[in-house]
Amino acid sequence: MSRRPIGVFDSGVGGLTVLKELIRRLPNERYVYFGDMARAPYGTKSKETVTRFSKQIVRFLQTLDVKAIVVACNTASAVALKAIEDGFDLPVIGVVKPGAKAAADATKTGRIGLIATEASISSGIYEEYLNKYNPDIKLIGKACPLFVSLVEEGCIEDPVTTEIARRYLSAFKGTDIDTLIMGCTHFPMIEDTIQRVAGDHVRLVNPAFETAKSTQQMLEERDMKNDNEIPVDEEAYRFYVSDSPERFRRIANLFLPLSIAGARQISIEEY
Repeated sequence: MSRRPIGVFDSGVGGLTVLKELIRRLPNERYVYFGDMARAPYGTKSKETVTRFSKQIVRFLQTLDVKAIVVACNTASAVALKAIEDGFDLPVIGVVKPGAKAAADATKTGRIGLIATEASISSGIYEEYLNKYNPDIKLIGKACPLFVSLVEEGCIEDPVTTEIARRYLSAFKGTDIDTLIMGCTHFPMIEDTIQRVAGDHVRLVNPAFETAKSTQQMLEERDMKNDNEIPVDEEAYRFYVSDSPERFRRIANLFLPLSIAGARQISIEEY
């Protein structure tokens, strides 16, 4: 069981920030990553559609004998996590709950900002989790859809990204937030820009980092963690996409601490 891979999926490349943190924290694990680039973004789609997509991906990952699933997509975690938990006999970790817990622990003013997709914000899932930890917390959300496109175009340190960040984060002016959740897995790729615009008085919460911590805890509790060193080969990290393997490879090599030789394109609708 411990030597089986962990399945990680996202609507595209954003989940690579989660995979990066997983590799850093759990270097002896094998990973299978699926990026649903053909059907991205998820943030503008209905709950029913995102749930259907997510179930197809989990069924595909099961064919690769994964031992656990990390839903490295805020939108899928927000609207489809329960359906995945109920529909599959696998441990499942999403990115919303770990990020919400970290934000609740970090805030001193009880006022937390959330930048995410429209679907994640409108789902109300972050408020639900935050209020479980502290019913006095007030959450102020702002949808930031252009961040996703900017990241996927490689505009990381770019004046356009800075200007868009200024426009989006102006929504928090006068709200007294002291904590800001980066509620989309793409956003840590432009964390420096977001921090610079938000100001040093605002603590950024990276759900990718928190999700890796939660995954490690889950594996240890279930005695599923692999403690034996593994060779870094094509079996250690496998990548699959629903579209454009070359584009995925190019972006992946920018953000992962390893070289990606390629990704295999599959027909995810068959699952």
